[in-house]
Amino acid sequence: MVLYFKVVPSALSAGQRSAKSKCVAVLLSFIVLVVALAFLIGPAVAEPAGPLRVEVTAKRYVFQPAEITVRKGQHVDLVVRSADVAHGLRVRELNLDIKINKGSIASVNFTPEKIGTFVGHCSVFCGSGHGQMTLTIHVVD
Repeated sequence: MVLYFKVVPSALSAGQRSAKSKCVAVLLSFIVLVVALAFLIGPAVAEPAGPLRVEVTAKRYVFQPAEITVRKGQHVDLVVRSADVAHGLRVRELNLDIKINKGSIASVNFTPEKIGTFVGHCSVFCGSGHGQMTLTIHVVD
């Protein structure tokens, strides 16, 4: 930030000019202090624009991606799409239970309140590899 001042001769007495100079100096010092503090403190913490949208595809016998990471206290919109048959997703520790019909999309909103690694399982039998179909959710601080 660059400030320019134009010096204009005035009909003020020496004492009045001195008082005016002191006032201008104080004002400039205040402005510099405010600008410096703004840079030191940084931007104000803003509320997130909305929930974090996470898209997952379920197909025999995997969730893609197989792992996701979210932050504790962050609102999450988990959108799950079935690419083939009906699937489900249950993560007991996060109180998530969602059913996805064949070829459809379903979503669930949640806000994780505890840190950790949580493993969800397909909750609708989808074939011989059903038991190995997992989605890992990492909740970090």
